[in-house]
Amino acid sequence: MQITFEVPEAILHQLLDPVAIPQLARVRNLTPVPPPIEDIHAVVREEMQRARCDTLFKKGQRIAIGVGSRGLGRLPEIVAALVAELRALGAEPFIFPAMGSHGGATAEGQREVLTHLGVTPERVGAPIISQMETVEIGRAPDGTQVRLDRLAHEADGIVFVGRVKPHTAFRGRYESGLAKMIAIGLGKQAGAAACHARGFAEMARMVPMLAEVALARAPIRFGLAVIENANDQPYKILVVPNNEIMQREPALLEEAKQAMPRIPFEQLDVLVIDEIGKNISGDGADPNITGRYPTPYASGGPEVSKQVVLDLCDASGGNANGVGTADFTTVRLARKMDLGRTYPNALTSTVPGPVKLPMVLPSDQLAIAAALLTCNAVGREPRLVRIKNTLRLDEFWVSAGLLDEVALNPMLQVVAGPGPVAFDHEGNLADLTLETVGAPLAPGSHKDAW
Repeated sequence: MQITFEVPEAILHQLLDPVAIPQLARVRNLTPVPPPIEDIHAVVREEMQRARCDTLFKKGQRIAIGVGSRGLGRLPEIVAALVAELRALGAEPFIFPAMGSHGGATAEGQREVLTHLGVTPERVGAPIISQMETVEIGRAPDGTQVRLDRLAHEADGIVFVGRVKPHTAFRGRYESGLAKMIAIGLGKQAGAAACHARGFAEMARMVPMLAEVALARAPIRFGLAVIENANDQPYKILVVPNNEIMQREPALLEEAKQAMPRIPFEQLDVLVIDEIGKNISGDGADPNITGRYPTPYASGGPEVSKQVVLDLCDASGGNANGVGTADFTTVRLARKMDLGRTYPNALTSTVPGPVKLPMVLPSDQLAIAAALLTCNAVGREPRLVRIKNTLRLDEFWVSAGLLDEVALNPMLQVVAGPGPVAFDHEGNLADLTLETVGAPLAPGSHKDAW
């Protein structure tokens, strides 16, 4: 089910057309980041040799590889390298979606998520088997069921790929990473629901508790931990054997926190985000970067008065989870929103806020104007930042009201502008490149702003 509605454009134009859109300058973030891995396959091979993976598998064994729904940089390469190394050891690997309730909590939806991420049988060299049936493999001390994908449970061994990073809704020693992939991802919708049932106030306790049961009862061989730098590039890949996961993951989480990108301002009147999506963050746009959290159990990031979200990534497959943390969005995004894909995440996590619709405006220009009108920046230049998404903070746009702070930060460099923002005939952002900033809109320009 998707959204159709009429928007009272005449009234909105009357109220919002007089709002001045500030000039923007393009800024490059020069903060040093760890260099990315050049040869993914070589690193995976070295890690599997270091961890003596040849002792973990026997010829002919069927090995289930769990792959999640996050837009991990170079994910198809990572999965293909893992498949190739398992085959070199004589194993017969297959891929299964390990993503809890994502993809609308359906087998076909989860297969489509992997396809959007580039994980296809042809690209990674292994079949993908997607189904939603789980089995109970044990109970936690508090009685919570621990569930596992049935086909993975029936395999001779399980390995999985997990990006380690801070979670978007809670804090603990284990957040987004290996333990959470075990407790929630490998358990499909049923496992995710069991882990989330007590709410995010209990997640820091539930994730390791369920993971420990699964590690003791399931044929998990290792997790392939991936840490990304601030430019969304994997810079560290580690094979973590099953008996080391709970011990090693907290240190990996701390390292990932230090490597995360940041918006380098403490307070903003308006934050404009070009696109959100489940392939970018579990919450569409990472709250660790935007400062807009879906629960009170996590904090950090800038103080943002008004947030605007302009579009939904095609790779998100209609799942607009996270749009509810914004104040304004566009008709374009709302019409892409597939409620059947979006709502299961909220129902499973027991947090409905991220799937609520904010105020919906007909165009980018009116959505940004609405945020400026309501941000209460009276008698001064508004402090506005525009980013492509929360994975891309190597460059962004700032209004004139932030240029003094940019000048004082040696890690920030103005590379273009400031200049007026160009909109196309529909009121959507026109192409703003280094060459066109401040220039008149060329005939035929379109709304791809990056």
